[in-house]
Amino acid sequence: MKEKRTRYPKQTPVMAKRIFARRTGLLIEMEDGKYLIPWEECSARLATAKQYERLHIRVSLMNIGIHWPLIDEDLAVGPLVKGRKAEG
Repeated sequence: MKEKRTRYPKQTPVMAKRIFARRTGLLIEMEDGKYLIPWEECSARLATAKQYERLHIRVSLMNIGIHWPLIDEDLAVGPLVKGRKAEG
């Protein structure tokens, strides 16, 4: 009998405690500290968006993703904080 293979390996989603849109960037609070990510490092679409478009966010139910409805941008928390050092 053949073993069933999945197309993508299962990964545990990275969940934030809280997420805030600030003028200078995206503030993500995790268990290990806070991450302030400048807009330019989030995505090209956010880097060129107007301030009011950046500040209008919707956070997913489990705090694993962020949606900007005014510019139709979606980002996951995991890739945003991966490889960064928490600020405390």
